[in-house]
Formats: sequence, C-alpha cells, structure tokens
Amino acid sequence: MIKYIAPIALLTISNVFMTFAWYGHLRFRNTALISVILISWGIAFFEYCFQVPANRIGYDVYNAAQLKTIQEVITLLVFSGFSVWYLKEQFRWNYLVGFLFIILAVFFIFKKW
Repeated sequence: MIKYIAPIALLTISNVFMTFAWYGHLRFRNTALISVILISWGIAFFEYCFQVPANRIGYDVYNAAQLKTIQEVITLLVFSGFSVWYLKEQFRWNYLVGFLFIILAVFFIFKKW
C-alpha cells in the first residue's frame, strides 16, 4: 500500500514547491524580474528533489501516463487551493466543471480495457 501512496505524497510536496516557484511571485509585482527568476529557480530545486524520486518510485507501480495524470490532478488541486488562499482569487463554477472533465480523463487513463 505504501508503494502506491509514497509517489502521490512526494508529488504533492513537489507541487506545493512548484506552485510557489511558478506563481508565488505574482504577489510581488514590484520586485525586479531577475530577482523573482532567481528565487523561483531556488524554490524549483526543492520541487525537483521531490519530483524525481516520486517518479522513480512511482514507476514501479504506475506507468508513465498514469504518473503524469496523477501529477496533473495534484497540480490542479494544489493550484486551486493556492489561488484562493495565497492569491485571493475566486474559485468559479466553470473551474469545477473543467475539473470534472479531468476526473473523467483519469477514469479513462486508469481503467483496464
């Protein structure tokens, strides 16, 4: 069971770092671009420290398409929380509809045909 959960946990941690690296600077629009690029690279280093092991470990139990699908779903969940909590943006109904279609995609990717 842990072999199925560990990659998901590592991907979640990785995505938290990724989201801050890619979007955290949007609250600091007056900071010099070169500064936010360098800070983002520093944060992204930690993203990779979790992403690479997640994929290595996860590839023992998931195929590449499944790993990518898991990563995308986690990214959307983490980003949704981040945009509401950190960026103070509103979560809209059409986002939910889009996410439901992504869940449908997850079904088709993980279904044994």
